Amino acid sequence: MNDLFDQGRKVVVEDHYSAEADVVLFQGECLSLLGSMPSGSVALAITSPPYNIGKEYEREKPLAHYLEEQEPVIRELHRVVAETGSICWQVGNYIDQSEVFPLDILYYDLFKRLGMKLRNRIIWRFGHGLHASKRFSGRYETILWFSKGGKYVFNLDSVRVPSKYPGKRHFKGPKRGLPSCNPNGKNPADVWEVVAQDWEQGVWDIPNVKANHPEKTIHPCQFPIELVERCVLALTNEGDRVLDPYCGVGSALIAAIKNGRKGVGADKEGQYISEARRRVDQFLDGNLAIRPIGRPVHQPTGREKVSQIPIEWLASGKEEEK
Repeated sequence: MNDLFDQGRKVVVEDHYSAEADVVLFQGECLSLLGSMPSGSVALAITSPPYNIGKEYEREKPLAHYLEEQEPVIRELHRVVAETGSICWQVGNYIDQSEVFPLDILYYDLFKRLGMKLRNRIIWRFGHGLHASKRFSGRYETILWFSKGGKYVFNLDSVRVPSKYPGKRHFKGPKRGLPSCNPNGKNPADVWEVVAQDWEQGVWDIPNVKANHPEKTIHPCQFPIELVERCVLALTNEGDRVLDPYCGVGSALIAAIKNGRKGVGADKEGQYISEARRRVDQFLDGNLAIRPIGRPVHQPTGREKVSQIPIEWLASGKEEEK
């Protein structure tokens, strides 16, 4: 599996924080878990917090109140993250009567007050979602990557993607005629598309977890595992600890242990923690369905019934021609 778990030892899964645990699944408010964790014990905190849009696990409230409630969580995350560590905060937009409130912009000051440094505002683009009628349909969310300090872990070689033109060469200077691309691939940029020739586009087009996605569970806003993996690989080292304070059904923890890291998560909903434990157990047994990084997003061939123009439209068009 990986260096952390392939030594034949039992993987330690706990329901409370323990420095010896490989996986922590805490049922309760995240501040209770964070209060039990030592300062500087986490390499990466990555999460998608509640969006304040009235999902079954949240109660919609005034936007200012919602942000005030998140501030103590962010302060605690800042405390438990190591000096060379990072926070990745993935959010979408809050919509009120068709007016868009970009949550990443509204969150920015909460992190800056703690002295954190924004390294990237990453765009996660996906092809499906709710259709709007009074504005353009939203098809992206953002990840704010903040480092705690000026020195931080960034393993670019772990996440390089194939160069589009690997045969390019320097056309002048002392390296004239020599290959100009990095042999390990190129930087994936800050707009991500993980599809076939995956990462060559530089856009993170990871499908959101809906309908027939192999990872779909009971959670209405589930993290795709591959979205977390690139952050884990780039911003942590093997053996490090990854934390998700709103872990839902455990996708961030699975991304962590899949890549030789330790995972810590909290969720106040018991059904999600139970599902997360089931998924972790399935992963450790080698039975969890995971969408592989780089698998192409399905493209219709035109033979599928749902990809064909409805016969009613064709009939209507013929009538108009007459």
